[in-house]
Amino acid sequence: MDVNDYLNPAEEKMAMAVEYLDEALSHIRAGKASPKLIDGIRVEYYGSTVPVSNVANISVPDARTIAITPWEKAMFKEIEKAIINSELGITPENNGEVIRLCIPPLTEERRKTLVKQSKAEAETAKISVRNARRDAIDALKKAVKQGLPEDVEKDAENTAQKLHDKYLKKIDELFAAKEREILTV
Repeated sequence: MDVNDYLNPAEEKMAMAVEYLDEALSHIRAGKASPKLIDGIRVEYYGSTVPVSNVANISVPDARTIAITPWEKAMFKEIEKAIINSELGITPENNGEVIRLCIPPLTEERRKTLVKQSKAEAETAKISVRNARRDAIDALKKAVKQGLPEDVEKDAENTAQKLHDKYLKKIDELFAAKEREILTV
């Protein structure tokens, strides 16, 4: 029995929680245009739902605009409908060749809402990290009953706690950076 058999999966789960948070925060609008804002939007395409990036070219010509150029004319209505029905809160403009999304400057109230949303995502990631630590510690305690020395188990518990602290610090840093980005006018 090796304690790494318990700690490695826990660290993997913690790392995945941080990656998930990073991805989730990148989808939260912070006043600047980014192609990632529409990554979560899916459109109907020949009987299946696919991301907008699979049916159109997405570009950011300036800090406040996202340009979507569908590869097929038939996709204009589908993409517009998907954007309107999404949680993005932006009305698309269509000139027949390009769909433009003009990112309006954020109001103070909207900024606070986005910070709350970011904080909720960070809290979800923290819960995942705590659960990974708890699972590892529980598994270590069961291993003691199967013959793992107690001092080795205690050392492994301390290592799990250090991993937990390291990943919580990363989560706090990601949230702080996103909060700064949202609150910067």
